[in-house]
Amino acid sequence: MKTRAWHVLGALGAAVALTACGEKPQTGGGVKYDAPPYAGTGSNFTSPDWKAGDAGSWEQKLKARMQYGQNEYNRVR
Repeated sequence: MKTRAWHVLGALGAAVALTACGEKPQTGGGVKYDAPPYAGTGSNFTSPDWKAGDAGSWEQKLKARMQYGQNEYNRVR
């Protein structure tokens, strides 16, 4: 009888330990952005001729980066 109590207690302890280490629920929400990407971050490390909030100049800068070699895909090929 005494060994059965230890087995039950051990099984109960193992169940509690496994429950405590369970995985947290995942939500499929993803990243939510509060502002459009061309709004800027207010960083000092931006290009001097780019205006924050101007979608046209933002797209122009992205095209220039792709053309002049800041595209990692083209670098590793």
